[in-house]
Amino acid sequence: MTAITASMVKELRDRTGLAMMECKKALTEANGDIELAIDNLRKSGQAKAAKKAGNIAADGAITIVQEGNKAILVEVNCQTDFVAKDENFSNFSKAVATAALAAGETDAAKIAELKLADDQTVEEARIALVQKIGENIQVRRAKIVEGENLAIYKHGLKIGVVVSYTGDADTGKGIAMHVAAFNPVAVNAEAVPADLIAKEKEIAEAKALESGKPANIVEKMVSGSVDKYLNEVALDRQMYVIDNDKKVADVLKATGTTVANFVRFEVGEGIEKKAELSFAEEVAAAQAAAK
Repeated sequence: MTAITASMVKELRDRTGLAMMECKKALTEANGDIELAIDNLRKSGQAKAAKKAGNIAADGAITIVQEGNKAILVEVNCQTDFVAKDENFSNFSKAVATAALAAGETDAAKIAELKLADDQTVEEARIALVQKIGENIQVRRAKIVEGENLAIYKHGLKIGVVVSYTGDADTGKGIAMHVAAFNPVAVNAEAVPADLIAKEKEIAEAKALESGKPANIVEKMVSGSVDKYLNEVALDRQMYVIDNDKKVADVLKATGTTVANFVRFEVGEGIEKKAELSFAEEVAAAQAAAK
């Protein structure tokens, strides 16, 4: 049996980034063969990643990388805010965003196959990170924005915005901040998706008909409700976050600025999170399991 020395443990730790005790255990199982230990750790890492894949990853961070007139937003998910702030997680997210932008790729499955600077694929790096951190980590989505001018705004780790615009730079930055705060769905009313308007109209009609008003009044009520909805979700109709006395459209006109499009990512949008049990529910569940 080969004696496991401190220098062997240090070398394996430097090469894998894993905890000292885990490195020592891996070397013991591999009888001091560092390359075999690394292979075994990679295999166990894949197993760990497979087990962790069932855990809901609804936390994480939005990473934005810009190169010239292109920028990419990437959402990488993990399970806790603690890991989202971890340097290893941040470095992985930035490396993924950089590789995806260079390749012009936004499909998560195809991003997984891209090579990173260290010659690992994104998927290989993800598995290694799962093994190291111990949480499910997933590259969820990406979007590339192009334009003559790009304004980027991040609100902490959780919200990221890129605005494509022409005109005044300060206004562009202000609009990016506004989009982060007010979450519009389109640049103007004409660009609001038809299915969203139809859904809002259906809800408004149901409420109006319950009032028992005449048909002509119901029609006006529905029209008013839809118009109110458009005021809430169309960027140009919203009250400007920096000056609440003005609409965004007024600010754009006054500064000669035009917004071509924007993308806003918020961590966990659309992910169904597992409901947390209260302490009393946890106790009841434990008692039930013990019977």
